[in-house]
Amino acid sequence: METSNVIWKPQPKQAAFMRRKEFEVLYGGAAGGGKSDALVIEALRQVHIPHYKALILRKTFPQLRELIDKSLVYYPQAFPGARYNSSSHTWRFPSGAKIIFGSMNRPTDKLQYQGQAYDTICFDELTHFTYDEYIYLHSRCRPNGPGTECYIRSTCNPGGIGHAWVKDRFIDPAPPMTPIEDISTWVDPQGKEHSAVRHRIFIPSTVFDNEELLRNDPTYVDRLSSLPEAEKKALLYGDWDSFSGQVFHIDDDPQHYQDGRWTHVIEPFKIPQEWKIVCGMDWGYARPFAVGWFAVSNTRHKTGNSPIYMIAEYYGCTGTPNEGIKAEPTEVAAKIREIEETNPDLKGRQISRVGDPAIWGKQAGASIGELFERERIYFERGINDRLNGKMQLHYRLAYDDEGYPMFQVFNTCRHWIRTIPSLVYDERYVEDVDSDGEDHLYDMTKYVLMRNPVTPPLKPAKKPKPYNPLDTDMDIDAMDRYEFFRRY
Repeated sequence: METSNVIWKPQPKQAAFMRRKEFEVLYGGAAGGGKSDALVIEALRQVHIPHYKALILRKTFPQLRELIDKSLVYYPQAFPGARYNSSSHTWRFPSGAKIIFGSMNRPTDKLQYQGQAYDTICFDELTHFTYDEYIYLHSRCRPNGPGTECYIRSTCNPGGIGHAWVKDRFIDPAPPMTPIEDISTWVDPQGKEHSAVRHRIFIPSTVFDNEELLRNDPTYVDRLSSLPEAEKKALLYGDWDSFSGQVFHIDDDPQHYQDGRWTHVIEPFKIPQEWKIVCGMDWGYARPFAVGWFAVSNTRHKTGNSPIYMIAEYYGCTGTPNEGIKAEPTEVAAKIREIEETNPDLKGRQISRVGDPAIWGKQAGASIGELFERERIYFERGINDRLNGKMQLHYRLAYDDEGYPMFQVFNTCRHWIRTIPSLVYDERYVEDVDSDGEDHLYDMTKYVLMRNPVTPPLKPAKKPKPYNPLDTDMDIDAMDRYEFFRRY
């Protein structure tokens, strides 16, 4: 009887991932695509080179157990002389090459890799990591000797604290399977400028690409399809706009709906002169500061509340996720004045402002609030009630029985639209937003909404959804959805 010597064979999508030559490759997007297997095997590619060293990472060490178990099955069969040291979590191969399993549970854990060099770095569940952690490890991806290729490989599902930056880096810039070009420049000590080009790419996969899993477990798709709507979209279809743990769902496709119904993002319109204008501010220096302007309608909703529209934003971010521009308060105050004097919807109006209460904290010199006031930009102290502020945004985003929300945002406020849907719940304080995320525009919005509070909607509205041939659940209660986000 003939026996096969094949230990593991990639399926088509796994092979597509493993044959890429880009420096960064992200694989996955949905559950069941064979991501972990592909990552564990990919790390073996250069173990025939004696000085080769690879690093396989999960956010916490207990999460590594599944990957280590896979390696205990595959590695000894592929390389009979390979030995695993459970105390150092390191595989050593007959050539002398190493594969190390590691974690970065706390922000300071990245420093344990300082001074190390890894030819290959693999992140499993990349959305569990922060952008700072990921980029720091880039500096560790360098050759340990001649003849190795250096690159980074990652897998993940939508959701998690890193959802926003991963989506920004791999999903939004180009369609799947399309290389994204990165050009970096630097100046050497002699003043000569240099540049380098690197590429990254996203390779999508779903359970439908994993024929072996479907053959061994035909009910797996049924289990994914029975998940709550947000989880089903993310884990079954790889939808990056809906995921478990998401705090706020923002519908940003006004093309599907008419007259501002069933959407939160709208085309700008001229703000009537009689409407009140409110400016909100959340301060940041090393982290971004956020300033937003809101128009409060003088037309009452049938609940007796006034709809609010976010009409402009000023966000102090470098372009690197969650990194502030380190601007001084006087500089920010001058820009606020310039915006208010030039924006047609703000020019010549009386504007009330509410800001981060932390700016009035005691310092050696003048407080940040006092520095703003010296520039004749005055803020009232905002109410920093995290849970009630969160619920105010929930209440306003909910649709009434005619399909209208109490809060909408102009499509020119691109940073607000980018960051709010990516906020996730804190794992320790499960009712609150995780403040390690990019929550600065959210905090600024809370201060404004807490000055204009509404009561919970009395009637849940049923929102007609755009047709999706893969989606069999075409009628979702909007408030049920928000209650799911609130609980989980």
